[in-house]
Amino acid sequence: MNKKIDIRTVVIAGAGTMGAGIAQVCAQAGYKVYLFDIQPKMLETARQSIVASLQKLVSMGKLDQQSNEQALANITFTGLANELKADLVIEAIIEKTEPKVQLFQQLMDLNGENTIYATNTSSIPITQIAAKVSLPQNVVGIHFFNPAHIMKLVEVIKGAKTDPGIVEMVYNFVLSLKKEPVIAADSPGFIVNRVARLFYVESLKILEEQVADFKTIDRIMESSGFKMGPFRLMDLIGVDTNYSVTESQYQLFNFEPRFKPSRIQKQKVDAGLHGKKTNEGFYTYE
Repeated sequence: MNKKIDIRTVVIAGAGTMGAGIAQVCAQAGYKVYLFDIQPKMLETARQSIVASLQKLVSMGKLDQQSNEQALANITFTGLANELKADLVIEAIIEKTEPKVQLFQQLMDLNGENTIYATNTSSIPITQIAAKVSLPQNVVGIHFFNPAHIMKLVEVIKGAKTDPGIVEMVYNFVLSLKKEPVIAADSPGFIVNRVARLFYVESLKILEEQVADFKTIDRIMESSGFKMGPFRLMDLIGVDTNYSVTESQYQLFNFEPRFKPSRIQKQKVDAGLHGKKTNEGFYTYE
């Protein structure tokens, strides 16, 4: 790409846990942010979450009150798609290809070729999404990790048709957020989720085979140096989200047995026990 896109305004599509975290990070870095969701309740929950998160940083002495107020002022919470004009779009919606494609095409029709379209997908190939929209060269992966306002690592993924100039711009954008970007190839699970999948799947197999209960497995992993055990981490990420990524990776690796989703996790998803966001997953929360 010969033209450089000066990123000043960012649209975050999807006001769930990831969307809210990404919006906060961008707002703290001084970007004008539009956080979009079609559900008003999700927007209000996201607003409350961001307010609480920023206030916690103030109470810890990591953010002054003026910066807190400025970050909040940088965010517009909206359910109006026609307001979503920006230099960079980051989608953080449901982990399914078609809704992502539909959203991107709608925003491409609104914004055109001078906007970067980034997906926060955990496992869907960037090329697969880009192939179904009118500007595949402008589609890139920006994969944040939960919680987005704390985790430093961000994967930048280049699709088969992604313009190298877009990748460079996105890499520099991630640096401006005071994050640590790594460029990954467009392969199933990219880097982190390919490695982490076995962290979850093998832990679930141990639970299925009744080698140990989930609390014991978590305690062992945490005493081995992990900040969170697999079951505590699944609850934080969302049991449903984690299961969806496992299922996607299982299919993308041609049903390789080592990636096979767990029936215990599927049962949790079917029962609506999705972790902290539903107050119950493997653990129960207040």
